[in-house]
Parts: sequence; C-alpha cells; structure tokens
Amino acid sequence: EARDMMKAKLAEWTAAGYHFNLDWLLRSVNTVLTGEAKFQHLHDKGADEVQDALKRANKHIDTCLNLISGRLGLDHDRVFFGRFGVPVMVRYLDQHQGSMDEKERDKLLFWFVQAGMWGRFSGSTESYIDQDLAALDGPDGGLDKLIEQLRLWHGGLRTEPGHFGGWSLGARFYPVLYLITRMGQARDWGTGLPLKASLLGKMSRLDVHHIFPKAQLYKRDYKKTVVNALANFCFLTKDTNIDISDTLPEEYFPEVERAHPGALASQWIPDDKSLWKIENYPAFLEARKALLADEMNKRMEDLLHGDTRWLAGATAPAVEQPDTIGGITSEKEEELLEAINEWVEEMGLPRGELSYDFADPSTGEQRAVFDLAWPNGIQEELSQPVAVLLNEGADVISIASQAGYRCFTTPDAFRDYVQSDILVQESSSA
Repeated sequence: EARDMMKAKLAEWTAAGYHFNLDWLLRSVNTVLTGEAKFQHLHDKGADEVQDALKRANKHIDTCLNLISGRLGLDHDRVFFGRFGVPVMVRYLDQHQGSMDEKERDKLLFWFVQAGMWGRFSGSTESYIDQDLAALDGPDGGLDKLIEQLRLWHGGLRTEPGHFGGWSLGARFYPVLYLITRMGQARDWGTGLPLKASLLGKMSRLDVHHIFPKAQLYKRDYKKTVVNALANFCFLTKDTNIDISDTLPEEYFPEVERAHPGALASQWIPDDKSLWKIENYPAFLEARKALLADEMNKRMEDLLHGDTRWLAGATAPAVEQPDTIGGITSEKEEELLEAINEWVEEMGLPRGELSYDFADPSTGEQRAVFDLAWPNGIQEELSQPVAVLLNEGADVISIASQAGYRCFTTPDAFRDYVQSDILVQESSSA
C-alpha cells in the first residue's frame, strides 16, 4: 500500500512538472521517521510507522514545493536544483509544526538556494544530508547552525560576477538566472509585462533567449562555450523570443526601450550602448555578469531580512570553467533528450537525470555536466552508470568514462544498448 501511495504521489508531481524518483521520496520518509539519511535506519521500522511518515513527508514536500515555486519562482524540473536539500527541509518542517513567520520561511529558503548554488548535494549526498540533519537536531541546532555549516564548508556565500561564467542549460547558475528573473522586476521585451512568478502563473514556461543570436555569433567564429554563455541568456515569453529571432541587439534593443522603457535594465542589460554592438560581445558578457551578481546578492539580502552576516567574509572563488564543462546547448537538444527519457519510461525503466551535475564528491565543485545520466545504472545498483552525451567534446566523454560511465553519443546507440543489454536481462530474470 505504501509503495502504491508513493507511485501515485510521484505521478502527481510529474503532472506538476517535477520528475522525482522513489529514492528521493524515501529520503524524506527516512528523515521524518529516523532523522537519518541512510536507508538502513528504516529497516527496523514497522509498516504503520512508515505509512505515517510517508503521509507526513508528502505533506511537507508539498509545502516545500509551494514555497520554492511561490517565493523563489523555481517552478519546474529544469530549474529545480539542489533537490536533496528538500529531505533536510522536510525534517525541519516536521520538527517545527505550525506556521512559520516570513523571516523563518525565508531563512530556510536562503539555505536551500545557497545549497543548490554551491552544489552541496552534488557529491556525497548521504553524508551531507546527515551533517545537515545533525546541525538541525542538536541541542543548539536550528537554521542558524545549518547556514553556518554551509558557510564553513563552502566559504563566503556572496555571488561574484565570475560565478555567472558558466555556459549551457546545465550551468550551476542557470537556475539562479531563472530565480532572479522570477523573484525580481524582470519584464518581457515584447509585452512589457512582469515575469514574476505570482503574476505569470505556475507552469507558464518561459523561453531561453540568446540576447546575441547564436547564428550571428557562429558567423563570427565564436566557440559554442562563448555563444551559449550564461550571461548571453535571458528569459522571455515564447512569442517575444520568436519575434526577435536572429536580430542583433543594436537593432532590437532601441525598439524595446522605446516601446517599454526600463524593460532592458530590468533584465540586467548594460546601459552603455557601445556594448550592444556585436564586435563588443565579450565586454557585454563581462558587464552583464557584474549586474547579475549584484542582483542575486540583493535577492539573498531580501531573504535574510537585514540579517546579512551570512553574506559577510571572503567569497569562494568562481569554480566553473566554461571551456571544460559539457551541457545542453539548445532547446532542440533538450527535446531529443526528453524523447529518450519518455522512451525509457515506456520500456518500464527509470528516467535519467537531465543535465546531471557531475561534481567532485569532497568539494561539490562542478567538474562536468552530462546531458542525460543514470549515475546508479539504469537497473539501480545492478548495471554500470550510463550517460548520453550529445554533441560533446572528447574532454567530457573522457571525464565520464574515467568515472565509470558507459557513454553513448547518439540516441540510437543508447536505445540499442537498452534493448540488447538491459531489457534482455529484465526478461530473463522475470
């Protein structure tokens, strides 16, 4: 009965735009019931206890998703980073029954965002969840201790321009760009309307727009890591994105500003018009990174309600190296990968993780982004880790291979592997 309830809840979240798996849900059941991350602590619990913990976990997860989408604007799977922070939040909510005031709520969300930004759970997930649970549950535990632990682990929590130096839809700070768009005053360039989560509505997906068009940049021999720089992305409604198409900023920016004064600045476009020219594209990126970092720090200060000591101190260096990290570079590529995931589900197998954040297990430093990955194997713990890497360089394939991943560079090769290796094993063991 508990398993059926879990499957039903996972299906409910899928319908709402989130792709969670059984392992992730069980972590929250475990943290509610035992205060631990490791599943071995569940083994001696009775069925009634597990059933009750599941109901409590489901309720608290729904609360987390509503807070994260409503306050932070992170309202679908692609931007839902640091998802293993949720079992920690669930434990906190279960131990602190009753409604939170807005300062407590925002402090909890501040921790969630910071944990996602710096890859707290991209390495050794279980051990970091356990450390964070200990910070919450100890005699002097609580949110302050949780945040202090994160600061000691990572270093300063302020955002620097260099942190926006990543590229592709898998960059660690891609969800951060979406967050500031949805939390702040960002406006659409076609309609002039605000893109705030509360106004646009849940599941109103925004399009990723290349401010300087890809086609124009490739004509001028820029590498894909520079063409798809995070600082060249903004979010717009689909119609606006289509209307702008391949027009250069020096042509369409003045039109946007005439029609909707302030809309460019609302999306952190430098006001120096010389930076709108394509020959000054690298300087544009640097100027915009500084504006984005400034905005993110303001948003974090808002969440802290003036208690900005957590943002004090030396800032950790920017660790993303755009030239060495892979990732999804277009919505067309993302559609191909989503089609693979849908096919895998039709075969009765678990979905892979899109834009898998492959990190150093001890530091959380992002080493690469794998387009689609099954880090525990398609048959959990029974088959080797698998990655689908489309249009990636030898460096990304090498990192994945050295980490023990079986790599596929085309959808057809991956499907052949599933049919010849995985499904055959499944049918023979049935």
